[in-house]
Amino acid sequence: MRALLQRVSRASVTVDGKIVGEIGQGLLVLLGVGQDDGEAQVKLLVNKIVNMRIFEDDEGKMNRSLLDIGGSALVVSQFTLYADIRKGRRPSFIDAAHPTLAEPLVERFKEAIAAYDIPVAGGVFGADMDVALINDGPVTIWIDSASL
Repeated sequence: MRALLQRVSRASVTVDGKIVGEIGQGLLVLLGVGQDDGEAQVKLLVNKIVNMRIFEDDEGKMNRSLLDIGGSALVVSQFTLYADIRKGRRPSFIDAAHPTLAEPLVERFKEAIAAYDIPVAGGVFGADMDVALINDGPVTIWIDSASL
């Protein structure tokens, strides 16, 4: 499972001209699910994300977590995080999970974040989405569960 985190002051996702998810301060999580991912990867990644100290404290140091600041999470499925660009000019997505595996794990990921009493919004799985954000910092962090 792979996640690209962006610390945001606000973010939203729009499908067919309608906002389907939006948050204020918190994290935009672009989430990719791999073929071998399951509940263990969900738990590992969620625990890391909600406790990661990437928000500033009163002295301007990144010392606070999403839990500490009472922030929100906007989770958007992003199979393209599994792009393999080693051959040719067109990415291969063979390592990305099939939608029948990926969609339930994306939903489980959102549920796992919500279990920490963090407000969670999301996109629409498989839809063509427009994502808007104000990246705070900017702070952008890449996480791969295989390296945790």
